[in-house]
Amino acid sequence: MRRELKKFEKSRVGQVMSRRDCLKKSAIGMTGAVFMPAIVPSTVFGKNAPSNKINIGQIGFGRIARSHDLPETLKHDVSRVIAVSDVDSKRAQLGKEYVEKWYSDKKGKKKYVDVKMHQDYREMLLDKDLDAVIISTPDHWHARPAIEAALQGKDIYLQKPTSLTVAEGRALSDAIKQQGVILQVGTQQRSTPQFRIAAELVRNGRIGKLHTVKIGLPGDPSGPEAPEMPVPKNLDYDMWLGSTPEAYYTEMRVHPQNGFSRPGWLRCEQFGAGMITGWGQHHIDSAHWGMDTEYTGPVEVQAVAEFPKSGLWDVHGDFMVKARYENDLSMYITGGYTNGIRYEGTEGWIFVSRGSYSATASDPVSKEKSSKALDASNRDILTSAIKKNEIHLYKSEDQHGNWLDCIKTRKEPISPAEMGHRTCTVCLISHIAMKLSRKLYWDPAHEKFRDDDEANAMLMRPQRSPWGYAHIDKPRN
Repeated sequence: MRRELKKFEKSRVGQVMSRRDCLKKSAIGMTGAVFMPAIVPSTVFGKNAPSNKINIGQIGFGRIARSHDLPETLKHDVSRVIAVSDVDSKRAQLGKEYVEKWYSDKKGKKKYVDVKMHQDYREMLLDKDLDAVIISTPDHWHARPAIEAALQGKDIYLQKPTSLTVAEGRALSDAIKQQGVILQVGTQQRSTPQFRIAAELVRNGRIGKLHTVKIGLPGDPSGPEAPEMPVPKNLDYDMWLGSTPEAYYTEMRVHPQNGFSRPGWLRCEQFGAGMITGWGQHHIDSAHWGMDTEYTGPVEVQAVAEFPKSGLWDVHGDFMVKARYENDLSMYITGGYTNGIRYEGTEGWIFVSRGSYSATASDPVSKEKSSKALDASNRDILTSAIKKNEIHLYKSEDQHGNWLDCIKTRKEPISPAEMGHRTCTVCLISHIAMKLSRKLYWDPAHEKFRDDDEANAMLMRPQRSPWGYAHIDKPRN
């Protein structure tokens, strides 16, 4: 099947490129500009576009897609989900049924859309009618499909963490910039008002000079041993493992075959780094907003962590990270703090959290332990108005809606690729510091550790052929 797919890919490149050239010429004619995104969605321009809908494909139909990404996208009438893919054909079928039922219920019309179903997302990306994709896959399957989507001119909504390694995160961000497509990272705290309000107050000096940021973030529990099991016939397990090493199949390592509860891969280092990237990208991203460090990183990082000594699950448990930025600004991350972000300045503090919000029913932190959405050393700080001549941050109240708006306008979204990569990098180098248990010196400009070959070797992982991002077949011009 994959050999046939490659032949099909080559036959479609000419069609894709002719559309790219046509749109580029149109944009130059309208604006006089020489550069524009490689491909602008077909549904955005042109009076014959079918209802001006943005045609979207869903890659990965698991817990986060079903309970968050799809409902948050489908509620916007400008979107039109036309395809679903999953390496588990059972889940792909459930995804098709989910989307078709949603449209049937909302539109009052059966077969409002006939959702195409794929087990290999690469087949989906060849559809010239597809404008954008949502990637809701396990962490080790984030960067490659996003890069391939960009190469095919598709706009992207990408679940966090942005990448599995710093190296593939850089490759992804560079591909997005080169292709000129819109990528929104799923760090939806950016579109939750209290996080913007807190960051604006801090950036405008309401707590004096910021010197310390404390992030409350839990670790993960250890788990039992899990015996080898037969691979379900509906699962392409080799593709699911992707670029990571071969490992025997057991359901606890992958996802439930019945239901959509929290999957086991989240707690396996082979596929991610645990909570430091899981929720870490959310909270560090929000902290960077207030710190004004969104496109840089720390200069030093050190950490301690407990790791399970047995069992299938092997991501970190209790931990503490200290990262020092320029201007003597320090960030501490540990489960010992209340879940959320506390900014401390010379004249007070501000605390912000999700409050009663949760993305899914199985979020790892209970609402009771994260109930206060916004607090301060002096409540008057929170009612301080931001004046016209002060810093006003990007305002969005809907992460998926902002993505769809930016697909139409071609403006940068609230959580773009480079910003996501920089935040994910802090998560990943914190994880490296946990492993090495010593202070590391980071160069954010060159994205490498200073004079530390051992640490630098951990900025990438071996990629099992043919799956890693380095094995992508790039379309030819």
